[in-house]
Amino acid sequence: MIIVFALLALGVLVGANWYLWRRLFRDTTRSAGPARRAGAALIAGGWALAVGALVAERAGVPFWLQQVLAWPGFLWLALSVYLLLAVVAGEIVRPLLRRFLERRARTVAAAPADAEPVPAGVAATRAPAAEGARAPDRAPEPAHPGAPPEDAPAPGPSRRLFVSRVVAGAAATAAVGTVGYGTYGVLRGPRVKRVTVPLAKLPRAAHGYRIAVVSDIHLGPVLGRDFAQKVVDTINSTQPDIVAVVGDLVDGSVKNLGPAAAPLRQLRAPSYFVTGNHEYFSGAEQWIEEVRRLGLHPLENARTELPYFDLAGVNDIAGESEGQGPDFGRALGDRDTARACVLLAHQPVQIHEAVRHHVDLQLSGHTHGGQLWPGNFLAAAANPTVAGLERYGDTQLYVSRGAGAWGPPTRVGAPSDITVIELAATRA
Repeated sequence: MIIVFALLALGVLVGANWYLWRRLFRDTTRSAGPARRAGAALIAGGWALAVGALVAERAGVPFWLQQVLAWPGFLWLALSVYLLLAVVAGEIVRPLLRRFLERRARTVAAAPADAEPVPAGVAATRAPAAEGARAPDRAPEPAHPGAPPEDAPAPGPSRRLFVSRVVAGAAATAAVGTVGYGTYGVLRGPRVKRVTVPLAKLPRAAHGYRIAVVSDIHLGPVLGRDFAQKVVDTINSTQPDIVAVVGDLVDGSVKNLGPAAAPLRQLRAPSYFVTGNHEYFSGAEQWIEEVRRLGLHPLENARTELPYFDLAGVNDIAGESEGQGPDFGRALGDRDTARACVLLAHQPVQIHEAVRHHVDLQLSGHTHGGQLWPGNFLAAAANPTVAGLERYGDTQLYVSRGAGAWGPPTRVGAPSDITVIELAATRA
């Protein structure tokens, strides 16, 4: 079954890229030549870099090689998505543009002989004088074979070729602009989002207590130390009471990314950490020790009693493969349920266990808000909440879109954020 799905996915991928090549290169050129070959090389080379970047990250190749492959490879992944979407959207525009040009050509052909001269740009789209006749794809034959007519214009592109070039150019411009702006949005750093969450069990003295929630920083071959510094500076600027780092801090080993994570030492408020699924791809035990060395407090299926509420954390589901999965009983089983409880759990799907253990608020990440539209629809199919605050019985769930990005350093329709949760006592 896995082989069947793999072959099906490969067939879809090959078909989609052949369609891209056809619309962007074959349909925009008169005949086979350097442009078509360059297009095939661009698409094939882009995917070779993308696959290479993905394999290099998981295989643990030298970090410098991961960095060389990551930028072009991951950006091609994002660009190919929006090229495909733009070209598909162009199928709607294509017949409308051809119809407009045909009508314009008929109007010009039906104009009186002493009418204003036809602009050169319209000459390529002129149709025969007969009403309703369709414009030929090539210039008319001269009256005497072998002798070109006097003042004959240079042959221009056919209407079909002209439309293909316009649509392909617009699609490429839209895709490059979308990916460029989405990449700029990630590299400039996350913006601060503020959310007020009322908790019935919170004492009045804790009204206005602030938790800075940051998830999915994804330090790796693309986002490095400079990005981590932006995240830390942004968190410190909000002056929170505590910081919650809710998983997927890194994509790589402590050896390669320890220096990139070093700015975390500058967090001014007490900071707590739970693992995400990507920590288990990168050496979770080593990273737990590293964040502890940097001054963060790992919550490995554990709980700490803060002055106004309990703060608990559970390991990510991915840890089950290493015997380090989430243990809600260990983290929450013997607590005083009269106190408010805030749980750090990387994946939103862990909300169901949180409800069973009478957690008041769960803080999660993992979804990236979909990261690349229309990925939000896929994220919604796999998670109870994609982004924002929702209630499940007596438990509230807040899901951050995350501060960084995995794969392409690009976000479209899902801006990165650091969320300041302000707790409100309903009795205040």
